[in-house]
Amino acid sequence: LDKSDPFHAIYRESDLVGKLIADGYTGRKGKGGFYRLNREGGEKVKESVNLQTGEFARSEKARLESVRSAGKDPRKMMEAKDKGGLYGRAVMAKTLAYAAFIAEEAANSIVDVDDAMKLGYAWKTGPFELIDAIGVDTLIAMLETDGIEVPALLKKAAGKSFYKVEDGTLFFLGFDGKYAKVVRPDGVLLLEDIKRKSEPVVGNRAASLWDIGDGVACLEFHTKMNALDADVLGMVKTSIRTVKKQFKAMVIYNEGSNFSAGANLGLALFAANIAAWPEIENLVETGQETYKALKYSPFPVVGAPSGMALGGGCEVLLHCDAVQAHGETYIGLVEPGVGLIPAWGGCKEMIRRWSENPKFPKGPMAPSAKAFEIISVATVAKSAMEAKENLFFREGDGITMNRNRLLADAKARALSMVDGYEAPEEFTYRLPGESARVAFEMAVDGFYRLGKATDYDRVVAGELARVLAGGDTDITEELSEDDILELEREGFMRLVRNEGTMARVEHMLLTGKPLRN
Repeated sequence: LDKSDPFHAIYRESDLVGKLIADGYTGRKGKGGFYRLNREGGEKVKESVNLQTGEFARSEKARLESVRSAGKDPRKMMEAKDKGGLYGRAVMAKTLAYAAFIAEEAANSIVDVDDAMKLGYAWKTGPFELIDAIGVDTLIAMLETDGIEVPALLKKAAGKSFYKVEDGTLFFLGFDGKYAKVVRPDGVLLLEDIKRKSEPVVGNRAASLWDIGDGVACLEFHTKMNALDADVLGMVKTSIRTVKKQFKAMVIYNEGSNFSAGANLGLALFAANIAAWPEIENLVETGQETYKALKYSPFPVVGAPSGMALGGGCEVLLHCDAVQAHGETYIGLVEPGVGLIPAWGGCKEMIRRWSENPKFPKGPMAPSAKAFEIISVATVAKSAMEAKENLFFREGDGITMNRNRLLADAKARALSMVDGYEAPEEFTYRLPGESARVAFEMAVDGFYRLGKATDYDRVVAGELARVLAGGDTDITEELSEDDILELEREGFMRLVRNEGTMARVEHMLLTGKPLRN
């Protein structure tokens, strides 16, 4: 670094870091890092290092008033007077000032700096977007109060902002102090730009349908964590009717951190606690009907996930004609982790995919066994490429490495499918029946004896085994998709009435981790 670079004033060799490295705490491939998992006494205990003493102790979750009260407002966080606010201000003020100091040397514009931090380092908001959220003048005042030099670029922005919107067009402040229009590179299409200039074709509190040009519509989920509920399902149905009349194709995409975390567990727990069984079963059946309508709609549907696509979010993608996924997509049917089974067609689709895979053994047993292997342990693929190995994605599905190009790639994929498009035909199943169910349950019993499965794992696996085996069928009988959906629904409803499932759901909502009951 140049001697004038202000990072020199920040960087210090840390005795604590040196000690951790010397003691073998080099990260996940070493003994740990600032955190470690202590397995002494047969119990796994998460520990963190004391920054004053350098010793490890049980890690307790910090509860900071500044975090609670600030919400998503960085200015409130930096103005808070508790230790969280003081820490946040000390770190963010220097970080944002440094970004402003080096921006002109490092990039062509502030837009490039923000994009680099979001795409390369997974920041949700770029540094100059954060400065606007805090307020340019507010940050300048903080820097002056804290004795930090105010960069020239910040002084140019005094009394203004780094970004502004005029007539739906986004402008940024150039290094010359003048505003210029934000121009996206070829191949980049962002929903945020479309939303800035237009209104949704249709929408509700949970999801919206947008016109993204060339006869393609984009269905966006926008609940918390893009969780799926009755309003989302309702908008999927509405979108199918709308696209059929007004568009050529549809992409399912959003710009949240995660495509969808699955069904809204909080609503499910509430409904179960008041024994609203008909309402729960109606939601399950509505989801099955909606996803089936999506699969057999008379136009191409392309799913474009990024981040997590779990449970019901995975099932949405299983019912799309094609997927154009961001490379960092984490996908799986994780329902067993909360004591449930996939019931919006996930079991049905996984059996079909393994049955149709030309590289996989034929016959009724092998596809069901493979689906059981994947679903019973709540397998999550850690990348889009790995998702192809588990057939969450098909061999021909696309992968986009730059998330800013995901929507454009998905739109192009949808348009390429329009000419001559025909909806897929319904699949007829021949499943192994009782013998397979027994075999699947025996496999889980083996894991139980080894201590790798719990009592309730066996209960959940039993219901999953019944669905994937085809219930009381045998290999001479044919089953329809609706037959499999009925088995999914019946198994789900038996589990949701079970206290073991409710304990798992409640524990997941409270801790974010699965309960091993």
